Amino acid sequence: MLKKSQQLWEKVLLILEEKVGKSSYELWFKPLKLFDFKEDLIVLEVPNRFFKEWIEENYMSYLLEAFSEVASFSGQLKFKIADKDKEFKKEFTQLENRTKKLASKGIFLNPRYTFESFVVGPSNQFANAAARTVAEQPGSVYNPLFIYGGVGLGKTHLINAIGNYIVDNISGLSVLYVPIEQFTNEVVSAIRHQKMAELKDKYRNIDVLLVDDIQFISGKAVVQEELFHTFNSLYEKQKQIVMASDRPPKEIQDIPDRLKTRFGMGLIADIQPPEYETKLAILNKKAEKEKIKLPEDVCQWLAKKIKSNIRELEGCLIKLAAHSSLTGTPITIEMARVVLRDVISDEDRPVTPELIQKTVAEAFGLKVQDLRLKRRTKEVAIPRQVGMYITRELTQLSLSDIGKHFGGKDHSTVIYACKQVEERMSKDENFKNQIKSLIEKIKP
Repeated sequence: MLKKSQQLWEKVLLILEEKVGKSSYELWFKPLKLFDFKEDLIVLEVPNRFFKEWIEENYMSYLLEAFSEVASFSGQLKFKIADKDKEFKKEFTQLENRTKKLASKGIFLNPRYTFESFVVGPSNQFANAAARTVAEQPGSVYNPLFIYGGVGLGKTHLINAIGNYIVDNISGLSVLYVPIEQFTNEVVSAIRHQKMAELKDKYRNIDVLLVDDIQFISGKAVVQEELFHTFNSLYEKQKQIVMASDRPPKEIQDIPDRLKTRFGMGLIADIQPPEYETKLAILNKKAEKEKIKLPEDVCQWLAKKIKSNIRELEGCLIKLAAHSSLTGTPITIEMARVVLRDVISDEDRPVTPELIQKTVAEAFGLKVQDLRLKRRTKEVAIPRQVGMYITRELTQLSLSDIGKHFGGKDHSTVIYACKQVEERMSKDENFKNQIKSLIEKIKP
């Protein structure tokens, strides 16, 4: 059995190397070990927490898809931190225990996202202050609280921090954190299995409701209707509602005005991209927490080069730390230039499908792999069409080659995608401006 499992793992590795490329494979997957392989559970051993965090954030879908391909696997995939990484393992165990304890009460918060770990600067000061006030006096002020901002700027961190603060400091209050995608799935399941009464009981009898990625409710009439009544029920009882979105209420497409009005009837707080000084503070705090030896010149270089969001900033730091721990080499600017060459390019960088996918994914609040997989949900379909259109406009790739970069689509699908984008641009001025903005951002 062990030999068979190892053979399957080797096949998975071959698939991963083909999908992610040699450099990413060598850094992130080659050091992994198959620790346990059961029908409903696979456990992989990772060298340290850097690997666990990065793989969960960026490569989980690749792993699950590869295991499904070679072994028809559809269970859970978990990670075990190597025994030699004792200090990280101890903290990881503490976080896991807290996660399990909260989950046993139906609370699914990220224990790492607290106000203490949130770095405050001019770009997020107002949103942070509003979130703290709500956490200290839930249901009394700023209800609802609507936080919006670009991808990776800290919205999810703040609304989780509200939940964690209330759980730790105010006894007797029930807290529910839910991404809108999960809420959508629950509504669909409840309708299918005739359990709407149970769903209503779950969501309308809580003290604090934290809803993430509310923009993805766009175009989902049945889900919008249920959220509308849930909102009214909680608001009338003076229960706290907090929502996070990548855009303000008035810019969320395909939702009724009555929802937009309710979203904006409390306090709306935005988060802007961090300033240089805030990025320096974020890097230093993350390095200190993770015990990463980050030279000041590298810290300054990263803060200048990463302009988009905090998630990418922290991701670069984790990538450098992982490479340093594996090779035993210190972090320097020279090393950073090599390790981060796929993330931080020179100003005359070539326009590639990878660069286009990265830019489009960020703009639509997705991960790059979402555009490359074969999912057909509305949330992915439109960004994928945009990606294909921009790739056709800015590269010399054939239609077939473009399709290969976007989930193995054929040339006719690419033609259809481009026509769809062109038609929408001719009718929707905001969409047209968004496409123009993306093209300007990508062009050298």
